[in-house]
Amino acid sequence: CFQISCQGATSVTTFAVFLCDKIGPALRQAVYEKTALAIARDMKSKIPDFNGNRSSLEVCILRYMAEEENFENFKKYLSSPGEFLQSYIEKYVERYCLDRNRRLEKFLDDSLTLCYESIQSAVFTSTNIIKNRNDRNDKISLWLDEFCKALGEILSLPRKDLKGIEHQEITDIEFLNNAMTEALATVKDELEKELACADMSSFERQPHTILAEQFAGCWKQCPFCGAVCTNTMPNHDGHHQLVFHRPQVLTGYKWYRTDHLVIDICSSSVASDCSFRIGEDTWIPYKKYRDAGPPYSTWNIPPDPSMQVYWKWFVSHFRTELEKLYNGKFQGKGEIPASWQDITKKQALEELEK
Repeated sequence: CFQISCQGATSVTTFAVFLCDKIGPALRQAVYEKTALAIARDMKSKIPDFNGNRSSLEVCILRYMAEEENFENFKKYLSSPGEFLQSYIEKYVERYCLDRNRRLEKFLDDSLTLCYESIQSAVFTSTNIIKNRNDRNDKISLWLDEFCKALGEILSLPRKDLKGIEHQEITDIEFLNNAMTEALATVKDELEKELACADMSSFERQPHTILAEQFAGCWKQCPFCGAVCTNTMPNHDGHHQLVFHRPQVLTGYKWYRTDHLVIDICSSSVASDCSFRIGEDTWIPYKKYRDAGPPYSTWNIPPDPSMQVYWKWFVSHFRTELEKLYNGKFQGKGEIPASWQDITKKQALEELEK
């Protein structure tokens, strides 16, 4: 238990220092939390990639991958779209905060100023309320009540943690105001030094995590082509669905007993007389794909022959890489149409933006 043996000015100073030692860690935490939220909010409002919904972000990611033309990116994206989206956002946040504008410093400074002014204001408010309360001897206890109340949502400083100092005989509440102002200034100076060296690893809850939460939703992938369900609820009712399916080669599908890769999309397969195999020897007509049980039965795939130009460009552009990845060939029924090979990246991107 904390005891103050000295009297007068010394005890007030000691009280202020003790209280500010408690405030320090809480202030640090509040500054990082506020900053993480501020960065996420700022990027959501100012960066076109992040001010829409997940479908519009998906378009930005596809555009980015086409511009980079790095097959490794596509591989990661196709196998783990959720993880790829996370890392895309993380890299973007890092660039945004640590570029030559050093936005991170500015965000941290702003949060510190805001929190610091709020604490100062809480000190001032508590002092004003208590200084004329001559009906009570436990002025410090009352002051702490008011102080914690005034801090409110700004930082987490539980009143119960201050039990050890609530019985102090401090009568000069006005002097406490000055002592707190001095002790707080020291806390602020120390924190400023730490913040000057901060980087993204300093955050407990990362700005990119907060930003990614805005794009939550269902991440189930079509069992045929791997495209992601577009429902915005993670555990939604009803079947999984999406607007555009993709060539089934993107999940490695081959025609039976050949090494020929499948370029058809599932939404046209479900209108065909073809079948697909599950297990060793069970064949299911595409038209009755739901008979295959989960995950097939959890999807709604209406017949639709339209395929995005983007994926036609992708398949013909990365033909060699796809053949190597899936150990197959674009031959026979998997022959890439000549019309696909004429598609330019510019055309693929233009259609994507529509």
